[in-house]
Amino acid sequence: MRPPREYAEESERHPQLPPGSEERVAGYGVMGQTFETGHVLGLRRWTASSVGEQFTSIWHREPDGSWHFYESAQPQFACSRWFGHGVQESVVVPIDVTWDGPTQLRVTAEGRVDWHLTLAASPMTRVMNAMGGGMPMAAWRSTAMLRAMGAMASATLGVGKVSMTGLTANGLPFDANPLRIWRVVDAVATINGVDAGQPAPLPQQARLGDFWIPQHGIFAMGRVFVGTPS
Repeated sequence: MRPPREYAEESERHPQLPPGSEERVAGYGVMGQTFETGHVLGLRRWTASSVGEQFTSIWHREPDGSWHFYESAQPQFACSRWFGHGVQESVVVPIDVTWDGPTQLRVTAEGRVDWHLTLAASPMTRVMNAMGGGMPMAAWRSTAMLRAMGAMASATLGVGKVSMTGLTANGLPFDANPLRIWRVVDAVATINGVDAGQPAPLPQQARLGDFWIPQHGIFAMGRVFVGTPS
């Protein structure tokens, strides 16, 4: 399989919004990265969006459990649109996503976050990528299939509970399709000028709405569908 940088750069050059009547985003990001200090970071780089221009969002959870979103677009056109009810503040700031190598990623938000990551495949991520690559869209939109995939990922990846379908913090139904994944094998971050410490699982797994933050960093290429309340 090609390195993650190639997939990400292809997504930047040729954004592809999946078909559907719901609100949709597609691109790449880090589902979550936990640190020994209790800080949590996540990255959403959506190169295609049905609600506006492409945007980048950094999710940050403080050790006290409060969430902050740093976003390159106004909140109503970024992740706060779907998860803002669980967030203490949403701040519009310049965000830069840079590849320093085929598997080395740097994410910076001016004055807020400086985050370096190294990614790698594992036997299990290769298996899951092979399975996902052969699945038709109908399977990716099946709630039963997404729940089964989440349970399998929970049992095999060692990242705690994984949810691919559920409700956002704003009470909206979502389906997440991680089409390709890699493990984060090293992460260093400075948050508001303070070292976040070594990557480590949290004593209690974090979540926003029904989206559970992995206890070990996972990078994904994928898409998300968000509907209206039932």
